[in-house]
Amino acid sequence: MAASVAAESGPRRVGFVGAGRMAEAIAQGLIQAGKVEAQHVLASAPTDRNLCRFRALGCQTTHSNREVLQSCSLVFFATKPHILPAVLVEVAPVVTAEHIVVSVAAGVSLSTLEELLPPMARVLRVSPNLPCVVQEGAMVMARGRHVGSSEARLLRTLLEACGQCEEVPEAQVDVHTGLSGSGVAFVCAFSEALAEGAIKVGMPSGLAHRTAAQTLLGTAKMLLQKGQHPAQLRTDVCTPGGTTIYGLHALEQGGLRAAAMSSVEAATCRARELSRK
Repeated sequence: MAASVAAESGPRRVGFVGAGRMAEAIAQGLIQAGKVEAQHVLASAPTDRNLCRFRALGCQTTHSNREVLQSCSLVFFATKPHILPAVLVEVAPVVTAEHIVVSVAAGVSLSTLEELLPPMARVLRVSPNLPCVVQEGAMVMARGRHVGSSEARLLRTLLEACGQCEEVPEAQVDVHTGLSGSGVAFVCAFSEALAEGAIKVGMPSGLAHRTAAQTLLGTAKMLLQKGQHPAQLRTDVCTPGGTTIYGLHALEQGGLRAAAMSSVEAATCRARELSRK
């Protein structure tokens, strides 16, 4: 069957409450992968500022959050976290047992989502990251009390259009935020530093940044496609007395490993703080 999917393989209509960058990335991934037709996507936002990007994809738009729930069985809530509770209270009267409600708001727990929606609401929580924009995201999902295996499988299948998606216990969602959500910034900082090292010893800036980014991309693909532990690939590159071992020694002297571990730990702790609030 084409992009207008049958009930067993995907929803006929998909809604987005909130039309920011992450909502657009997920919608674009679903459309490009043929999971749903653009005209069967409905997005809502208070103003036209972000909705214009959905219209450019061929999607339908509205300023009414309730209209999204009344038109779509699968709805992504992609508002800012501090706004989400009020939005859920607003739409709760039109949420039914037929809806699959998916929150991509960081720090809002499944228990909070379920408390603000009617009993038996089928709720899932998804932690995406920015590379979903180029369909190379790393995502995890956690299911609420009333979500069965079929709904979880459906959502995972849909989200794999935007990258890698795995189901985890909710306790691991904040860790994923620290590793993969914030990790995009950590990787960018490392890529920038690699490039600047090359610039320091004479490489033109544009070439240095392109080469650093391509090196990260190629390494990531090798790790994923070969299923190797990073230590194995590192060993393969590191010949006795060669250039790599000298560079690795410099990284160890600078405390790269400890700094990277601490950055993920700090970001995770902050995510947990926000969840408690």
